[in-house]
Amino acid sequence: MWNPFKTKPLLSESDKNFQLETFEWLLKHFGGPHFYDSAELVLPTDSYFPTEVQSAQGAVESTFQRVKNYSGLADWPVVLEEQDTDPNLLVAPTILIQNNDNSPAGTFRIDENDKVKITYNPEIVSDPEKMVSVFSHELAHYLTATSPEPPPGGWDNWEFATDTCAIFMGFGVFQANSAFGFKQYTTPESSGWSTSGVGYLSQRERCFALAVFLKLKGILPEVAYPYCDKNVKSYFKRALTELESEDRIEKLKAVCFIQRGA
Repeated sequence: MWNPFKTKPLLSESDKNFQLETFEWLLKHFGGPHFYDSAELVLPTDSYFPTEVQSAQGAVESTFQRVKNYSGLADWPVVLEEQDTDPNLLVAPTILIQNNDNSPAGTFRIDENDKVKITYNPEIVSDPEKMVSVFSHELAHYLTATSPEPPPGGWDNWEFATDTCAIFMGFGVFQANSAFGFKQYTTPESSGWSTSGVGYLSQRERCFALAVFLKLKGILPEVAYPYCDKNVKSYFKRALTELESEDRIEKLKAVCFIQRGA
């Protein structure tokens, strides 16, 4: 019987299935000793990201190296480059440039010489949480690019699977918090509100993936709560509750990692 007061599931059945299937794919190909023995829930604290740096460039390099370390990719060769600065869309107090394509927050590519390059938009440097989110996403690209088989739904879903992989590597709090931003800004000429987001999955999807990660790792959610934005904490709690009745979590724990030769 239809119940108008029944709480709607956090995700549609197809979105939930994609998340669980993606975790199965990740566990199959990348769920080795690092995931089970070393991967941890990385948090926005001084212990994970010490603040003692001498310059903005120093902050970028230090943050990127720490994200590599926590990802288990510390020794993977990669060139990090800064993108060109985006144009200022405010040309007068009441005039904005319309339909201007800003640079992405980050990019991943392998050049003709098989050299891996990750770029970042310099605007993320002023937002440490977004910077970690972008770096973890691009490094997740690097990791998943080595998979011998495509993610669920094929390589067209690679970007979505990459967001999930960044959470799989331990950066779920950063990914969920940076999925949507809404803040006030003030300049000498104007003031107002701005929105921004990083990545491809919705905030709800990232919160669900974060809950799956904690369930797989046996990490208490209370460890994450203090660092979650208000909406993230609400969605995260709902995901944890829904996963209590999800028998596929135990099946995921039994997925065997495929060890490939060098």
